[in-house]
Amino acid sequence: MKGGEICMADREFIMSVPPHIVSKDEVGSAMRDVAIALMPVIVVAIGFFRLYAIVNLAACVVAAICSEWVMRKLMKRSVTIDDFSAIVTGLFVGLLLPPAVPFWYAMIGTVIAVAIVKELMGGLGRNMFNPALFGFVSMLVISRFWAMANASYSLGSLDGVTTATPLTFIKGGSLAGVRPGYLELFLGHAGGAVAEVSVLAVLVGAAYLMYKGHITWHIPASIIGTVFILSAILGQNPLYMILAGGVMLGSFFMATDWVTSPDCRVAQVLYGVLIGVLIVVIRLYAAPTGAVAYSILIGNACTPLFNRFVVRKTFGKVKATPVAEVAR
Repeated sequence: MKGGEICMADREFIMSVPPHIVSKDEVGSAMRDVAIALMPVIVVAIGFFRLYAIVNLAACVVAAICSEWVMRKLMKRSVTIDDFSAIVTGLFVGLLLPPAVPFWYAMIGTVIAVAIVKELMGGLGRNMFNPALFGFVSMLVISRFWAMANASYSLGSLDGVTTATPLTFIKGGSLAGVRPGYLELFLGHAGGAVAEVSVLAVLVGAAYLMYKGHITWHIPASIIGTVFILSAILGQNPLYMILAGGVMLGSFFMATDWVTSPDCRVAQVLYGVLIGVLIVVIRLYAAPTGAVAYSILIGNACTPLFNRFVVRKTFGKVKATPVAEVAR
């Protein structure tokens, strides 16, 4: 209120057609649930990578909070750090990167995610792409160009630890020899990114999100099912394809992002199938590192099309019955 007049910039109105569903859920409580769901992954990752994981995750969270605070101050918007969205984004960027990358490298990816993809797009709820995935892919691209331009200096490998990762075996086309087995991939194996240590930890967190009603099975099941079936058709080991890399984390935590995924169940399944096909194609015929991230971002770009062309059933609509049939 300024001089008795309502300042419209301070008020935002959302208009939509009924029915309206009233829920006690708020952004802050939902984001806290996501952070809680990530705890099993974070605990297992710290158990494997210790100080590397702690430093990078802490650096990403600090960078995310500072980025949001600075951007909202510059854009004269209210600071919303208490809604946990910046913290969750920072955690995701830290989990997507390998543990051995320098902490400042992880912080740059986080600044890109929060300052550019989220805040410059209008803030939470207006971003077209998943911020954390965009930040990760940006650093992936930057590292490639940097490596080509400065062959004598490395920014660090984005394929993970110094030993061969599960993605290396997929790209090599052979699963023979010394490689992590199914049980290692499921329970715990130090390969790839920080979050790619344990499928079990990811599933525990995903179960919590489903229990709280924040995600449903439609997107994860369609992604994982598509990767499994298409891999088998193309002569790959389907079980290894879904256990290795970031398929599980991407399916349950990243592709289900409320803002960047379709809101209709049928569209969600089609969206998941598209992502699943892209994961297999990119892994087998391009670069396995980042295949899940690239696929989900392409899916994000297609979300407006899914929302437009896959029409949901109108609430309360019943099939019209001719008067003559009613009279009989």
